Amino acid sequence: MQQMDMSLLEKEIGYVFRKKELLREALTHSSYANELKAKKKEAVCNERLEFLGDAVLSAVVSEYLFREYSDLPEGELTQRRKAVVQSSALASYARAIGLGQYLYLGNGEEKGGGRARQSTLENTFEALIAAIYLDAGEAGPDTARSFVLPFIQKELAENYSPISTDPKTELQQLIQQTEGDFLEYMTVGESGPDHNKVFRVEARLNSNIIGRGTGKSKREAEQNAAMEALRLFGEL
Repeated sequence: MQQMDMSLLEKEIGYVFRKKELLREALTHSSYANELKAKKKEAVCNERLEFLGDAVLSAVVSEYLFREYSDLPEGELTQRRKAVVQSSALASYARAIGLGQYLYLGNGEEKGGGRARQSTLENTFEALIAAIYLDAGEAGPDTARSFVLPFIQKELAENYSPISTDPKTELQQLIQQTEGDFLEYMTVGESGPDHNKVFRVEARLNSNIIGRGTGKSKREAEQNAAMEALRLFGEL
């Protein structure tokens, strides 16, 4: 695929870079950088920028939610933040500005559909945030905020539905942040008389056991298994 003119992306995002090399770095996938390095050419991929962008994004969103929803408790603010910075949401922001078509990809990644891959779009969007943050200098925090907030506000207005969370719901939301992961609950045993049964359930992620629970109903056992899994992931 022919590389798109980066000035078109600048027009799309409403920001013109002073240091064009920062924008190029944000758009450079590790596969492309590795191919250039193999040819003894200097190249820097966007992974370091992605690291910074993730932190900038979290700070911007957290401050916005804190100020905008002054009546909400910490738990509900956390749920909103998770919803708008999860992998699928970030990839949708990237698609909205056509970010995939500007990527520098290695041949294998190109042929494998890398321009449309959710994880690649998510990571590149975070790298772009960091590039804007760094390029703007002292105005970096305000400039990054101005870039990010329209996406966040639109996502909250159009796609977020407040729900009363429970362990199974919270675990499902956590798992959905990683593309391709599969969560299931397996009843592995039951004991006791019909009027007083005890069920044993395992929560499995890609066939790996991440939580076990018991209960007087399958639902209760599943909730307890999900709670153990959340503890494993440090969410409780």
